[in-house]
Amino acid sequence: MPLVITSLGLNRELIKAVQGYGGLVFHDVTTLAFAAKAAEAGVDGLIAVSAGAGGHAGPLNPLAAIADIRGIFDGTLLLGGAMSDGRQVAAAILAGADMAYLGTRFMATRESLAPPALRNMLVDAGAADIVYTPAISGVPGNFLRPSIVAAGRDPEDLSRPASYDFGTAEAKAWRDIWAAGHGVGAIGDIPSAAELCRRLAEEYEAALARAPALSLRPRVCS
Repeated sequence: MPLVITSLGLNRELIKAVQGYGGLVFHDVTTLAFAAKAAEAGVDGLIAVSAGAGGHAGPLNPLAAIADIRGIFDGTLLLGGAMSDGRQVAAAILAGADMAYLGTRFMATRESLAPPALRNMLVDAGAADIVYTPAISGVPGNFLRPSIVAAGRDPEDLSRPASYDFGTAEAKAWRDIWAAGHGVGAIGDIPSAAELCRRLAEEYEAALARAPALSLRPRVCS
């Protein structure tokens, strides 16, 4: 594998093994402390899974995450969290990231292996339909409120005992309770992956073309 992405645990032996054959290791991080550990371990890239990202996500604002991580790491930096269109990708690059990391938007494509009900739920949902909680998988993450309700749980009271076992319960995490990010509000259709990529590229180029014009506008403060 030319690129290995790791998460929820830093395996130094794996990093050395992958880099030993010329591969790259990118590591998901949700806090600056995790980023520092991964940087010290010698990963090739960091993926800042910031506030608003689908699934296991951190509490940091995306802009703050970029600034903090750039202070300790000069390798490849990806930003994940609440991005669904090319304008947001451009904003991530302009803010200092090398690449954007989109997940939720690509679940709502025709080629996605996500269940049809999940894809439709993504189209219908808004940011207010995302619940950030450790109660589903044991690690803080963002999940779709309607899927929590459909699984028979109360999104307003997820304080059941920690012994709640998805391995034996009828409703299971990830299978029945679905992760998604705050960017669902910008998802309005289920295109093909190719069509989505073309759209993202067009929006990205249009946003960058607009950036020089913004710098020429009169300053409102001195």
